[in-house]
Amino acid sequence: MAEAAENTEGAEEACHAEVYRIYPLHNGVDEDRGWQARALCAQTDPESFFPEKGGSTREAKKICLNCEVKAECLSYALSNDERFGIWGGLSERERRRLKRAAV
Repeated sequence: MAEAAENTEGAEEACHAEVYRIYPLHNGVDEDRGWQARALCAQTDPESFFPEKGGSTREAKKICLNCEVKAECLSYALSNDERFGIWGGLSERERRRLKRAAV
């Protein structure tokens, strides 16, 4: 069981590394943010994307799974060092881990 979890984590990290390759980190100043209008979170309750400390992220991540702009969202969060909320299907802790793995 633990081995399966490790394999899943490795595959997830590889997937996120691919996001870095496709959407490299940049300043974000002149960034086109038209993707935000197409984001599923823009059509839902924003509270689920910013849970209280220790609160569940499950609902927000479930919405992100089907979002067509998930990669753009994650790239934006990484580029702008977003410290709170669920962005691109990842929590702040998961984004920190992803950044460390990419460096």
